[in-house]
Amino acid sequence: AVSTTWHSNDDDVYRAPPIDRSILPTAPRAAREPNIDRSRLPKSPPYTAFLGNLPYDVTEESIKDFFRGLNISAVRLPREPTNPERLKGFGYAEFEDIDSLFQALSLNEESLGNRRIRVDVADQAQDKDRDDRCFG
Repeated sequence: AVSTTWHSNDDDVYRAPPIDRSILPTAPRAAREPNIDRSRLPKSPPYTAFLGNLPYDVTEESIKDFFRGLNISAVRLPREPTNPERLKGFGYAEFEDIDSLFQALSLNEESLGNRRIRVDVADQAQDKDRDDRCFG
């Protein structure tokens, strides 16, 4: 039998119809507009997201699958220099357009494997500074 408890008070039904999430393409993800200041997004490519708290058995394929539907162009997963089998637990995903990056940021705190991973804008300025100091 179908439960009809939410019909018990007709007023409520009209005020707040239940949202049928099954009709949305990827329900919970698409329903949330990322809480991101667009001014933090890069103005020109590369559109790179920083990925943190990754499971240690993550692969480029699983990252691409996590961002499926977005225009992802590259995945970089740094490894431990002393143990190339072991990932450092963070990485970068590069997207072909700013909207894909913006959508990717809405997946912050979503689960990949058994971890809630962090998705943020990669700070390009910091990257450049670090490189300059190393080689300069």
